[in-house]
Amino acid sequence: MEMKIGLVLGSGAARGWAHIGIINGLAEMGIEPDIVSGSSIGALVGAAYAADKVDLLQAWACSLTWKEIIRFLDPTLLGGGLIQGDRLTDFISEYVKNLEFESLKRQLGVVATDLETGREIWFREGPVMEAVRASISLPGLFTPLRHEGRWLVDGGLANPVPVSLCRAMGADIVIAVNLNGDILGKHLRQNDMNDDKPAEVREDDLWGRITGQMMNSLYARKQELMSHLLGKNRNVPGLYEVLASSINIMQDRITRSRMAGDPPDVILTPRLSRLGLMEFDEAEMAIDEGLKEIRRMRPALEQLFNN
Repeated sequence: MEMKIGLVLGSGAARGWAHIGIINGLAEMGIEPDIVSGSSIGALVGAAYAADKVDLLQAWACSLTWKEIIRFLDPTLLGGGLIQGDRLTDFISEYVKNLEFESLKRQLGVVATDLETGREIWFREGPVMEAVRASISLPGLFTPLRHEGRWLVDGGLANPVPVSLCRAMGADIVIAVNLNGDILGKHLRQNDMNDDKPAEVREDDLWGRITGQMMNSLYARKQELMSHLLGKNRNVPGLYEVLASSINIMQDRITRSRMAGDPPDVILTPRLSRLGLMEFDEAEMAIDEGLKEIRRMRPALEQLFNN
């Protein structure tokens, strides 16, 4: 009987682009996982992989600029999070629109957390988009998702690297990716601000000058707000950076504890400590680190599959 290979993609915000490099590196070795489980950003990349759309996700991620990231977010003062998430949902739908778990090319499992009970919720059937949206709902940042009478938030709160889910889905060999394994004491990173600005208008265009000034003012205010929230400031960590880093510290402890009781066959730990949690515009760096980790761990992987 052929052994089923499972791939576990852990949580870690922008560091999650490294999962793409991991997937590409495994493909270079001829390793094609049959089962994928993911939490938070790992759920997003895992869904794209299970739907055979990693190439599209990689192209989009590598094209991102800081300016586009700001435009992508939709701030709100209502609903239990700083960002409504409608634009995020629209983005997710581009890759998994109308897809059901049962129709995917690979088995997929997604983890979310019940906000009331703290229990982990496993998604293995139904709409993929709903599951991914729930799994990436970082508390305090993205509004939680209402699902079957429960408020669901980021899967990383309960199971940051869901090895248990992967095994429950039938994986005989489990390869797990922990994005937070090398960042102890390095959870906060200071970032530089991009210099992107709105285009200037002609000086002889009076109406253009008036509307241009208004738009520049609105743009500057939005950029200032989002930059503060996301930590794009040299001296002070942003609200998101504080929230995400605090949660990452907790997740690191949970991961260590859970893996001690249910270890994977191989654990991959890309070296991502220099990458900020909100640096989604640094996809190429993260993907490259994922690929490098596969090359570092190639002997262990070859030994696993040759036994």
